[in-house]
This record gives sequence, structure tokens and C-alpha cells, in this order.
Amino acid sequence: MNWGTKLIIGMVTFMCFIVALGVMMFNSKSDALVDNDYYEKGIDYDVEYNSKKQVKKDSAAPILEITKVGLSLQFASSAIGDIQLMRLDDKSMDKLIHFETLADHRAQFPTEALAKGRWNLRISWTSDGTQYIDEQAIHIK
Repeated sequence: MNWGTKLIIGMVTFMCFIVALGVMMFNSKSDALVDNDYYEKGIDYDVEYNSKKQVKKDSAAPILEITKVGLSLQFASSAIGDIQLMRLDDKSMDKLIHFETLADHRAQFPTEALAKGRWNLRISWTSDGTQYIDEQAIHIK
């Protein structure tokens, strides 16, 4: 085999490799790092930033407790809001739960339906007319 044949075989192998990478790229899942509503979230970022700052200013961060039964959040005062559970490796597992605290300012959620592993928890609530947002990472065992 002469050098021309080896050169052609090398070029064809490289072209097949590039075509295979292109096919894999188009068949992969959508990029989970980019939100579909990226621009809308950018417009409302000031409101979100102020709500996060308000949590620190008022020392209103909920106390999070993970037990075998479920997830328990203890708030400083009565609260109404939403909890968004986000799984980084699979966006289809994300959950949104609406809550209202009980008389002891506690909200409880079962975790048996959640997959084990790391979850990002985003809590947005209203308490005494003030809007708050807090984000935490949790590990479900």
C-alpha cells in the first residue's frame, strides 16, 4: 500500500468521525443549562434579587429539615408560597409544590416520590406582605 492510499483512508476515517459527532450532537437532549424563558427571567431579575436580599435582611430563611418521612420547613411567621424542586441531571423530574404553613409556621412535604440524590430547592413565599426567595441544595437519601 502506498502513501496516497493511506492518506485517503485517513481522510475518510476523519470525515466519518466528524459526521458521527454531528449526528450525536443533533440527537442529544436539549441543553439543560439554558432556560426556555431566559429573556423573561432577565427582565424580572431585579425583583428576584431584592427578594433574596430581603431574606438576609429580615433573617427570614426557613429552617430546613430532611427526615425519613419527608421534608420539613420551619418559617419565622405564617407563609404562603411555592417550592420548586429542580434536578440538575434531568429537567423532566422537576416539581412545583404550592404550600401554606400550618398553625406552628411549619410546612411538610413527603419525599418518597422523589429520586435519591441532589436537588436544588427554590422557595418563594409571601409572609406578612413581604415577598421572599431562598435557594438551597439538598440531598435526598
